[in-house]
Amino acid sequence: MDARLLACLPHAIILIPLSGLVWRSAALGWTDFWAIITDRRTINALEISFGTAFIAAAVNVVFGTIVAWVLVRYSFPGRRIADAMVDLPFALPTAVAGIALTTLYAPNGWIGSLLTPLGIKVAYTPLGIVIALVFIGLPFVVRTVQPIMEEIDKEVEEVAATLGANRFQIISRVLLPGLAPAIVTGFALAFARGVGEYGSVIFIAGNLPFKSEIAPLLIVIRLEEYNYAAATAIAAIMLALSFVMLLVINLVQTWSRKRYG
Repeated sequence: MDARLLACLPHAIILIPLSGLVWRSAALGWTDFWAIITDRRTINALEISFGTAFIAAAVNVVFGTIVAWVLVRYSFPGRRIADAMVDLPFALPTAVAGIALTTLYAPNGWIGSLLTPLGIKVAYTPLGIVIALVFIGLPFVVRTVQPIMEEIDKEVEEVAATLGANRFQIISRVLLPGLAPAIVTGFALAFARGVGEYGSVIFIAGNLPFKSEIAPLLIVIRLEEYNYAAATAIAAIMLALSFVMLLVINLVQTWSRKRYG
């Protein structure tokens, strides 16, 4: 088989189903398509999916960078175990993760029973969705930042400290510039995973329309109703929004590489 044909094969595998989705949505006509995507339930589901994915990715940027820092810069008993546990969400089936998180954060769960008296409800709310997305998205940030952090010589930090820089200045002026492209990449990966996440979310979300219903679940509901037109329209608008947001993230990543590269 021609090498050029082999090189195009991965692109075809991606573009063929996406083009089919766009074609099926275009067959609806602009009026019907607009009516579906502007439906109040659809808009609410999209807001929850993209909003919670964005918040979870931002949280993962902070804590993922800290975890990567600890794993690279410190030696402690159980470090290898902690390093291996970072990859647990990759190996754990998402449905199992969702059931486990729901069991923990339900009002009668180990953690939920402690939060309920404080007036904090996690399970069956958007907060529960964020927690589930943080769980499955954290490894993307850690594994993206960790190799870059390992390449930064510790002596650079020591020299900066010798010259009078405090800890905040070392982090903000010495470490973050070099880590910025990797952090942006980790954010993009965690965000993309969160937008389309289904298995770990549906159990803890509660799936209440206008409250905790995510867009992927709404697509499944429309398919079960044999309303393929509505399902493809929602999927198409998710595809468009994801493309725009990832384009913006890539532009930011390119800018950070040019500035700090």
